[in-house]
Amino acid sequence: MDPRSRTPVLRALRLCLHVLVAGLLALAALRSPGDPVVVTTAAVAAAVYAAGPLLRAVRTSQAAAAAWLGTLCAAWLALLTLTPDALWVAFPLYFLHLHLLPVRWSLPAVAATAGAAILSYVRHGAALSPGAFIGPLLGAAVAVATVLGYQALYRESERRRRLIEELVATRAELAAAERHAGTLAERERLAREIHDTLAQGLSSIQLLLRAAERALPEGSPAAGHIERALGAAQDNLAEARRFVRALAPADLERGSLAGALARLCERPAGPGPGPRVRFTVSGTPVELPTPYEVALLRIAQSALANTVRHAGARRAEITLTFMDASVALDVVDDGKGFDPGACAPAEGGGFGLRAMRSRARSLGGTFTVESSPGQGTAVAVALPLRTGVPLA
Repeated sequence: MDPRSRTPVLRALRLCLHVLVAGLLALAALRSPGDPVVVTTAAVAAAVYAAGPLLRAVRTSQAAAAAWLGTLCAAWLALLTLTPDALWVAFPLYFLHLHLLPVRWSLPAVAATAGAAILSYVRHGAALSPGAFIGPLLGAAVAVATVLGYQALYRESERRRRLIEELVATRAELAAAERHAGTLAERERLAREIHDTLAQGLSSIQLLLRAAERALPEGSPAAGHIERALGAAQDNLAEARRFVRALAPADLERGSLAGALARLCERPAGPGPGPRVRFTVSGTPVELPTPYEVALLRIAQSALANTVRHAGARRAEITLTFMDASVALDVVDDGKGFDPGACAPAEGGGFGLRAMRSRARSLGGTFTVESSPGQGTAVAVALPLRTGVPLA
């Protein structure tokens, strides 16, 4: 039995079983004080029983436990042939059979022990009565019901314990995942804020300072101040860009957006083999603002995850297109498609269609979904490229 089941209650029950066996064997010996054979046989049976809890092999090996139990039963049968008082020992033997043997062997052993007790009663010439048959059988039935009922409760308790452990572990994993997702979301938010405020403001200051520098008359005493202000703006813009890059997702830290998208196509987005995904770049790549790269990468991740989970597609393609005034991302699959007008909004946050559309619109872009049942799905996002302002 599992060591974890050794509760104080079970230890008390085992102690009671030991006392019961010892008392019943002593009773059989005391009721035949003038018969040394009975006393000796009872003492041998008691010694065999006492050796069981002391032998490590009996506690750890089912084969050794079965051998010990067989020896004990042999000693009991020998005592049973000498005195009918030994039949009361059958009751604790029922529990030993049920505890130490598999069910397929323990039930026949219990039946055989009850039969031996009844036959001993008849053999010793005692007056026959219904109690002679009902007593051993009723004791066997009580023992079987008690032990099998306890084992069923124990298995149910263990199942619940394992379930609770799994729930606790899952809750810890979910909490860790939520913390990680919150950290990433906050990093992206800070990067977006720095880009949209500080970096763009410093870029505008640079443009204004250059315009003021060109408008100054030659030799103006303000030229030096403007030059120093322009240098400070350039230094702070570089620092802001460094902050934005540091806050970018890990996938973008190892290279460009195109490289991150290519790696995304190489690894599965969910369980199973998933669709074959191809990535292509169209046009001449240009440096994009970090918020643009983050938005396009997240939208591609979300769209590809939807393809794996819901579309049942065999093939998918991600295309990154650089144009003069915009950059576009298209994710197309040949899956089962759906009706975009009837699609419920994503629940619990995540990167559903609503989140993807919101992310694109926050950068002044457009987001479209084209799909119909059985015709696959195409997700397209386009972000404008600003001209005349350095990209932060």
